[in-house]
Amino acid sequence: MSAITRDEVAHLARLSRLALADDELDHFAAQLDQIVGAVARVAEVAADDIPPSSHALPLTNVFRPDEVRPCLTPEEALSGAPAVEDDRFRVPRILGEEA
Repeated sequence: MSAITRDEVAHLARLSRLALADDELDHFAAQLDQIVGAVARVAEVAADDIPPSSHALPLTNVFRPDEVRPCLTPEEALSGAPAVEDDRFRVPRILGEEA
């Protein structure tokens, strides 16, 4: 017996504002039923002695401390810019706001 019915798929399609043909309803019902079955199998395997995790491998902090390093001067950074204004990159206005 299918866990996901054709009527449930039609209801989900209406909620999602998707127009599905009759053959698509049957097709998606079968696909969603397979997905629900796969999730159920995973739930069966999950053991109480295994803590939930978001990653398969433990993560470590990959941040480094902030250090001052040599960098470009403002003149060097702006040297290739097509337009400069007040030591800044000049870009076209896109929001139409008044200055």
